[in-house]
Amino acid sequence: MSWTVTSRRGPFLPQIGWWLDAQDGKERSFVSHAHSDHVARHREILCTPATARLLDIRLGGRRKMVTVRYGEPHRPDNSGEIVLHPAGHILGSAQFQVTTDNGVLLYTGDFKLKPGLTTEAAASPRADVLIMETTFGLPRYVMPPAEEVHAAIVAFCRRALADQVTPVLYAYSLGKSQELLAVLGQAGIPVMLHPQAARLAEVYASLGVTLPEIKEFDPIWHRGHAIITPPGTDLLNWINPKRTAAVTGWALDSATKYRYGCDETFPLSDHADYPELLAFVERVQPRLVYTLHGFAREFATTLRSRGVEAWALGRGNQLELSL
Repeated sequence: MSWTVTSRRGPFLPQIGWWLDAQDGKERSFVSHAHSDHVARHREILCTPATARLLDIRLGGRRKMVTVRYGEPHRPDNSGEIVLHPAGHILGSAQFQVTTDNGVLLYTGDFKLKPGLTTEAAASPRADVLIMETTFGLPRYVMPPAEEVHAAIVAFCRRALADQVTPVLYAYSLGKSQELLAVLGQAGIPVMLHPQAARLAEVYASLGVTLPEIKEFDPIWHRGHAIITPPGTDLLNWINPKRTAAVTGWALDSATKYRYGCDETFPLSDHADYPELLAFVERVQPRLVYTLHGFAREFATTLRSRGVEAWALGRGNQLELSL
């Protein structure tokens, strides 16, 4: 037996009837984490308890949520045994591992092997078939050590505050904002958050993540604080003078500073970089890999050159010829 994997705006496993991070509403789908590009209004959602809490805030409405804790076997109808494992991407993010007569299949969702301050440490379970995200699937995407990036961000904020300028860090409301809050809190720098990021930080704190005082942005009393917000929000109109920085893995590309229109960029990512992608495949030891997102075709080519059968899911694949 073997696994059949199809893709149409999300991977689908027809042998067990499960979608994985489907982008359109489905009868049932696993949702790996609560970022909006991985969520749709499915009738039934399988996720971790933390993801369910975050989805309640981000989605609203009513739907059937089936929550499964990490490592807890779940056996829905004839779908085999499903186990969720930490993905290390944001709080509650999970990998989907299913075992049937077809063998063991693992879907990573977005993941990162390097530890974070506000996420669970990622697991690397064994599988016969691996469906993995490859956002940074080119050799040039090698992130510097997180501690170095943290120190650079702290120094940026301290310099701005010393110059009586408000430092503004551009970051996603969910995941990166809470990580930056923890980084700056450890350095003793007072922080104000975009209102949505503050609400989500409250959920993080309620789930046991250690964070400093959570303050929502105040247009009158924000001076003396670092501000964490997504780029392009209205609250930026209230901050003057300001010094801005984008915090993203794409900071490794020189054009990122101009794309964000900011003063600085810092390469801190919640996705696996190229060495982590290779290390993960070595740990999982799959016989077949499907790649998704980012440089999927390029990374599949790299794996084939290393003797691993790999194909970009839902994309044209170009075979290499030995001449």
